Amino acid sequence: MSTRVPTSFVVVIGLMLFALFFGAGNLIFPAMLGQTAGEHIWSANAGFLVTGVGLPLLGVLALGFSGKDDLQSLASRVNPVFGLVFTVVLYLAIGPLFAMPRAGTVSYEIGVHPFVLQYLGEDAGFWPLLVFTIIFFSIACFFSLNPAKIVDLVGKILTPLKLTFIGILVLVAFINPIGPFQAPRPEYMTHAFSKGFQEGYLTMDTLASFVFGIIIINAIKQKGAKTKGEIMKICVQATVIAAVILAVIYTALSYMGASSVSELGHLDNGGTVLARVSDYYFGSYGAILLGLMITVACLTTSVGLITACSAFFHKLFPSVSYKAIAITLSVFSAVIANIGLTQLIAISVPVLTIIYPLAIVLIFLTFLHPLFKGRTEIYQGSLILTFIVSLFDGLGDAGVHITFIDNLFGSILPLYSIGLGWIVPAIVGGIIGYIVSLLVSKSYYKEETSN
Repeated sequence: MSTRVPTSFVVVIGLMLFALFFGAGNLIFPAMLGQTAGEHIWSANAGFLVTGVGLPLLGVLALGFSGKDDLQSLASRVNPVFGLVFTVVLYLAIGPLFAMPRAGTVSYEIGVHPFVLQYLGEDAGFWPLLVFTIIFFSIACFFSLNPAKIVDLVGKILTPLKLTFIGILVLVAFINPIGPFQAPRPEYMTHAFSKGFQEGYLTMDTLASFVFGIIIINAIKQKGAKTKGEIMKICVQATVIAAVILAVIYTALSYMGASSVSELGHLDNGGTVLARVSDYYFGSYGAILLGLMITVACLTTSVGLITACSAFFHKLFPSVSYKAIAITLSVFSAVIANIGLTQLIAISVPVLTIIYPLAIVLIFLTFLHPLFKGRTEIYQGSLILTFIVSLFDGLGDAGVHITFIDNLFGSILPLYSIGLGWIVPAIVGGIIGYIVSLLVSKSYYKEETSN
């Protein structure tokens, strides 16, 4: 029997989904994109919205569409070993290795460090960051130990606070822009869309969509939705809410960054852009506003990540309690956060370049699954060729360039020069996989009839 889910719950789920996705990187990268894209902001922003909004929300819908309970089950359609390895790598990337420590470090750098410099000076050392990360991850861990209440905690309390802080800044920037757009930086002079597309990788939201999707779907099921159709209907409604909010805020932040160059000049990173813009509009109060905005944004994302990662590793190692894993991940993230933001980003870029295309291809194959009747060979052919190209892209980002491979791929693969060379191999691999599946089926049929 169909159970009617209240509209208010759908709205809360939509706000929760937005809050889970919208962390520190989602504030920093659009602002920096605006600064560097300049007059090409709209094209670059469109590319960013594809990977920053469209693909993450497709990831959530893909999980609901698949009918699977988790990412490992979904990825195991390729191969059980791939399913396990890909899932573990993804959870580590969006969890204790990169995303969670980055959340704590960014919160400190933008929300606390300016006050440390003002009152304690350059000689404060590592203690302020250490103390802040201990407090930050203690709070995040506390919330994550109550996973059944995450919808109320995130959707009803933290999200409205975050939206209020963000809304004040972007509204003022729209009403009273700092100045006109300037010429784009060289990297955005041509192919602004594809450059913006790749910038969206840094948010890690498409990877996180597989994780956050589980939280959303479980919350929907707990509310009474039973059938795949009911779950998908609520998922679509919630993702539309989240998509609209994300797209508006990303566009506003990009616009704010692009309009700031004439007065503030080109700055080093998105955090500095936000800090200077806040100071421009609100003076000393701007630093407080920005600090609250960043800290709440990072905290909500961290709660979601700790909850999701702890649930996964508890399922993988059932002898270890959820609570013990949540505490361990929080402590580990606090330690890694003290390495520093620059080092974290430098390490994460090559890894994201390798695994992001795999996640994108898996999403689209999930939606096409009924069309090709779930043939394993199609999954395998498409993802193998995707991985080969993305692997060398990732090595290049890590500074390991193999000239022969670069020249070969550059000459035969469309879009390789702009970091999207994996698209055609993904399609070709799927076609090869389909042909192989037909040959295997025909061979099996002949063998059966001969027996």
